[in-house]
Amino acid sequence: MPPSLTDSEAAARRSRILNAARWCFLNFGFAKTSFEDIARQSGLSRTLLYRTFRDKEDIYKAVFVDLMVSRHPAAREAAQGPGSPLKRLLIVCRLMVLEPWSEMFGTPMGHEFIETCERMDAETGKLYREAMHECVLYILEDALSTEVFLLAVDGLLADRPSTAVLESRIQLLATRFAAFPSLLGSFEEAP
Repeated sequence: MPPSLTDSEAAARRSRILNAARWCFLNFGFAKTSFEDIARQSGLSRTLLYRTFRDKEDIYKAVFVDLMVSRHPAAREAAQGPGSPLKRLLIVCRLMVLEPWSEMFGTPMGHEFIETCERMDAETGKLYREAMHECVLYILEDALSTEVFLLAVDGLLADRPSTAVLESRIQLLATRFAAFPSLLGSFEEAP
């Protein structure tokens, strides 16, 4: 019987599998990635993959969580941390939008990754959106401004820009929202 793994060894194996799987899914897509591809990319046997994950879908969901949702604690800390609203908003956007986008941009199947993930695991997609909403709301302190900001961020991704272009767009958008945190009531007060 093989010796049991320590917690740190198990975490390292899991991380190795997730990194290999992410590369495979972003380069081959979900449908064309096999367990064998992931095993080969990770340098582990299929048996070891099955000891860690039930099936390919289980790995795909774990990659999605690792890429998107695992960033929430750092984003929450940044949102509630020191600094101007602009600085905090930019850090949250870097963690929750730019860094994941930079991993996906330019890969052959990056464009389908999020859509496939949300179709397979709507709950994780919901957790990501809730995490992003929580962080932005904490900074902007206004539900409507938060909703509009997040819709605008989604719109910035529509034409699949390069990471540099997306970063410039987010900088511009965040500057506008942080400079005018709440314009609610301005229409009501207008003559």
